[in-house]
Amino acid sequence: MPDFEEIYSLYSPQIFRVCMGYVNDHDQAKDLTQETFIAVWRNLSSFRNESKISTWIFRIATNNCLRAIEKNKRVTKVELPFNLPAVHEETQEEKLAFLYNCIAELEEMDRIIISLVLEDLPQAEIATIIGLSAGNIRVKIHRIKEKLAIKFKDHGQFE
Repeated sequence: MPDFEEIYSLYSPQIFRVCMGYVNDHDQAKDLTQETFIAVWRNLSSFRNESKISTWIFRIATNNCLRAIEKNKRVTKVELPFNLPAVHEETQEEKLAFLYNCIAELEEMDRIIISLVLEDLPQAEIATIIGLSAGNIRVKIHRIKEKLAIKFKDHGQFE
């Protein structure tokens, strides 16, 4: 089994992006990534190799993100309107920010699933992490992509 430093180096960028997909907040995503790897470090010795280590880590991250989302729901927030600049030549960062904003508008489970898809996880592994059948995941991914495509078309991304 790889040591903690190898695991952290290998998976922390992916976990950060998954967390970012859930919460759409850079600082909170960093915190959730840190919490995930604290849990990995604490529990690494008890990992039983019943699944791939990546599946185990993504499951920890998913649970942390779901708890954070639940906690955030209990706090009253005032949402600022999100206005995109009316510029045709968007930078890659602006496109990525738009993608994360579109993902943030999805339902919780859809955010989880698409965040894992964006990390190129196999559908079977996503099914294991989420706890749904592979067939169900395949259908959900298709529907999520359709929802995102509509948002992108509305923004003029696919003219």
